[in-house]
Order: sequence, then structure tokens, then C-alpha cells
Amino acid sequence: MTRSKIVAAALVVALTALAGCSAGESVDVDGGSTAGGSTGGTLTAAIGGEPDQLDPHKTSAYYSFQVLENVYDTLVEPDADLKMGPALATKWTTSSDQLTWTFTLREGARFSDGSPLTAPDVVYSYQRIINEKLNAAYKFATVKTVTAPDPATVVVTLTAPTPNLLANLGGFKGVAIVQKANVESGAIKTRPVGSGPFTVASYTSGDTIKLTRNDAYWGPKPKLDGVTFTFVKDPTVAWQNLRGGEVQWTDNLPPQQVPTLKEDDAVTVATTPSTDYWYLALNEARKPYDDVNVRRAVAFALDREAITKAAKFGQATANQTAIPKGSSWYYDYAPYRHDPDQARQLLGGAGVSGRTMDLMVTSEYPETVTAAQVIAAQLKDVGITVKIRTLDFAQWLDEQGKGNFDAFLLGWLGNIDPDEFYYAQHRTGGTFNFHKYSNPTVDTLLDQARTQTDEAARKQTYERAAKQIVDDASYVYLYNPDVVQGWSRKVTGYQVRSDRAIRFRDVALNR
Repeated sequence: MTRSKIVAAALVVALTALAGCSAGESVDVDGGSTAGGSTGGTLTAAIGGEPDQLDPHKTSAYYSFQVLENVYDTLVEPDADLKMGPALATKWTTSSDQLTWTFTLREGARFSDGSPLTAPDVVYSYQRIINEKLNAAYKFATVKTVTAPDPATVVVTLTAPTPNLLANLGGFKGVAIVQKANVESGAIKTRPVGSGPFTVASYTSGDTIKLTRNDAYWGPKPKLDGVTFTFVKDPTVAWQNLRGGEVQWTDNLPPQQVPTLKEDDAVTVATTPSTDYWYLALNEARKPYDDVNVRRAVAFALDREAITKAAKFGQATANQTAIPKGSSWYYDYAPYRHDPDQARQLLGGAGVSGRTMDLMVTSEYPETVTAAQVIAAQLKDVGITVKIRTLDFAQWLDEQGKGNFDAFLLGWLGNIDPDEFYYAQHRTGGTFNFHKYSNPTVDTLLDQARTQTDEAARKQTYERAAKQIVDDASYVYLYNPDVVQGWSRKVTGYQVRSDRAIRFRDVALNR
């Protein structure tokens, strides 16, 4: 899905920063001996779908961010443990009142066309997001001004202390530093100019996106000559291509076969818990889903364990809240047992019977299709007939943006701070609140938590918000999936990350 990172909808995406959200341990796997091998060459990566575009400020599709992770930089970035550290900024200071943050930029940073990247580029990028109300604008809600007193310094002033500011400025490439000329020419959609380790050489719609090494990159030069992303929707085909050597990396593996695939000596298959969550959303702008008892009835009708097993075959953990169990921010709250009788009672009390529900899923995330089939069977048992509508992701995003659905299934990927799990999705008028949920109590709690600097108090506030969100069935949460990726034994230096950031800058391909 997206980040939901998602947008005009929901990937993505995700998303305090200093506390991190270590939902799982990053796995560093050495793909085999490098003795006698030679590096370089082009790595071919099979991803499950095609990006909708490559403008990091306007896309919400995870497939876009898989590519853009290798093309762009942010001011700061999360390490393998999701702690925020230097990227384009090498250091920063905070005023005693925590309202002024001063960042010092890396000397010699350049865009891939060779032009210097300076503080005015950072100011332009952030003001573009804020002024045009783009996807990540909600991350700048407490930002008062962004200025560049000199080419190497960026000053961010705030209206209130913002404990997750670093995560907001670097948690994902949706807040990347872009080049003004590239934006104004319109080329950013297919030929973005970033400052990351690779640059886009070509984009053939429906086929491939080819990256080449960025020789102007400020960091250690990538060992690879380039990376070619291919779009392979069928997980079995992606696996066969990896096994046959046509691709050297994929995250699109058939979940039911993962235990067997791990035993294959020809490839490396690794898993780690993610910071993602998948959910069902009901459109509260449509009757009868504006009735909390109808939404709660749906929540009671579902057997999450059965849905999780069908969709992920053990590569996920059922959960009734958003944040996974491995996180320090996890809230243990599960009020909805699988209880069809309770569901029928709530529906009867709401005067709902013989209802037909339109459930929107996307073929580019096959688990939504599988989960929908199980959900349809479970809701039929309580008198709701589900009509599954399967769209390609571009259509799905369009329909979501227009509100043309009774319900939809998707996930939010790559979240770091609790704010990323809740604010844009459940705050009244939130950027990704396409299901039109509104609760003043939740609004107050989410606003309050964003500016609390005492971590214990902040955690308590988020728990109160999460409880209300779950009780209101704003989202009907389903599960937290694992990250599952596979690569050739010729690949070394690759790291599986719980935030799903796909970084090839340190990878070598032995030939």
C-alpha cells in the first residue's frame, strides 16, 4: 500500500523519533563469500507493482518509495534501529525552550546533476510541502518558519515543542530535499533529480525504472553500477525469477512458501517484524457506517487470526491496535473477540439487516484480495453481503480520494513515531482520513501528544487516543506483518529493515 505512506490515499509510506519504534530487530545478512569475486554491475530488483509517480512530495505509493529511497536524501534519516541520525545535516542544536532547531548542512553535498545542494533548497522543499498542502504537510503543523541564514545553515522555528521533529524531517522520503528547477520543469514525476546514491536514468512505464550510480553522491560511492526495478505482480513469478537469476532481489514472495524458501541454499530469504499495520476502514460519510454500533458489529464479526493466517500464512501477528507488540509504544488493548452473536445484536439494534457492502481492494497488494475473501465469508454470517471490488492501485487511489467506497482494505508502512500511526488517519480533516472519522476527544489527544516532551506522559496520551479510536472502530485493525525479502547469494551488504526502507547504497553484486 503506501506509506500507507498512501495518498490521494493511504504507504507511505511511515512516519519519540529519538525514542524510535523498534518493532523488530534489523537483520544484517551476508549473502555469501566475497573472496575472489568482483563487484559492480547492475542489480535487478523485482517489486510488486509500478510507482504512480516519482515526485516524493506527491506520491504515497510504497512502490514509489522503494525506488526513491535510493534517489533522494532527507535532512536526517533513521538508522537500522530507527534512531534518527545525520544525513544531509551533519549536526543540529536545539534552543532551551525547544522552539528553535538549527541544522548544519553537509559540506559538498550536490544534486545528481552536479549542482550544489544548499540551505535554500531545504527551505524550498519544506515550503513547497507546507504551502501546497502536500502529503506530508501534517508533519509541519508546528513549524512556524524555515529559514536559511547562510548556505550551510537551516533554522526551523516552532510554535510548540515537537518531540518527533527529527522523525518528521527524515522518517521517509516523502520529505526529501528536491531541486526547484526539476520541480518547475515537471520532470520530477519521471526523471527526479535528487542527491542520493543513485539517479534515475530511464523510466519505461509498465516495464522498468533504471537507476545509475550518482557520481556526485556525498557519501561513499555505491559499489553497484546501477539498479533496475522491474514490476512483477505475481509473487510466484517474482520468486521464480529470483531463483532463476533473472533478478537478484525481491520483496514479493509467496507468503505460504516462505518457510520452504528459507531452506533453499541458492538464495537468502530473511524476515523481521515490521512497523506496519493493515486494516479495514468503513466510510463514515455513508450510512449505516456513520453509526458506531454498525462499525463495532463489523469488528466483532471478524476473526483476525483466520484473516491473518489466510493473508500472511504465519508471517504476521494479529493485533487490534496499530502499533506492533515489539514497540515501546505498544498498547495492549483487544476489546473485540470473534463474536457473531454480538455482531448480529449490534446490527439489529442499529436497524441494519440484509446489507450489501462494497469492499474495495487492489490487485497490486494481493493480501488485500485474500483477506477480503475471508472477511466476506465472516460478514455473510452476520447478514452482510460483501461485494469485493478489485482495482489496480491507481484506480484504487482515485476512488479512495473521491470517497467512492463503503469500505477498503490497505496498510500503512514504515511508521516510526506514534504520530505517524494515528494523526493523519484519525484527526478530523486529516490528510489521509478518507473514511471521514471525527471525534473531538481524539482530536484533542492527538494534538496534545504531538507537543508533549515527557515520554511517559506522551505514551499515556497515545494510549488514551488509541483506546478511543479502537472503541469507535475508526479503523478495524487486523495485523502487523513481517518484512520478508529474498536475494541472490551474489548480493552482499544488504540489510533488512523493520521500516521497509530499501537501501542499495552499500550493496555489492559479486560476479
